[in-house]
Amino acid sequence: MEERLGLRERKKRETRQRIADIAMGLFMMRGFDNVTVAEVARVADVSVNTVFNYFRTKEDLFLDRQDAFVEQPSRIVRERRPGESVIEALRRDYLQALDEGDWRSGLNEGAEVVTRMIDQSPSLLARMRELSERREERLAETLAEVTGAAEDDVMPVLAAAQICAVTRRLAADGVRRKAAGEGHEQVVAGVRAQALLAFDLLEKGLGRYGAG
Repeated sequence: MEERLGLRERKKRETRQRIADIAMGLFMMRGFDNVTVAEVARVADVSVNTVFNYFRTKEDLFLDRQDAFVEQPSRIVRERRPGESVIEALRRDYLQALDEGDWRSGLNEGAEVVTRMIDQSPSLLARMRELSERREERLAETLAEVTGAAEDDVMPVLAAAQICAVTRRLAADGVRRKAAGEGHEQVVAGVRAQALLAFDLLEKGLGRYGAG
């Protein structure tokens, strides 16, 4: 029974990923607003109802990593090393992601194409604003939890706002550089320099916050 359940779950994950990959391919070729869910279902060889079983909205098809995006900074804070401050942990993770070209840095392959599609779609822009707000709120909740902050303590909210503003601007700067035609190594070097400055400024303001 457990083996059958495991196989079923794996097949569901594979089906979900296949639908998301096909949808993104269509979106990148033709633009988000020019592709319908029915077209995605037809190319994926599933029914429209099957698509909606896995994805609540068309925007969810495009933003299939939204849960990871919302939770990412909170996860880094929760998993920080003993004695490591919040800023130290987040800086370490960001620089690692930057070097690896991981989506966490906002400089993964195709990031500028994705950003352009979002900018061209009002519904995607609205969803990204919503996700960014949820990400910041979730981080504030996590900071309050790990530091034992009182309910009326504004520090977690202020810290989360500053941290999320920095990572958002770094990603935007990287996309801007790529769109301007800079080479990959040049883009990474430029964003790294900005990241070091930004996290240093955060550390000067927040100090050993959350170091335990």
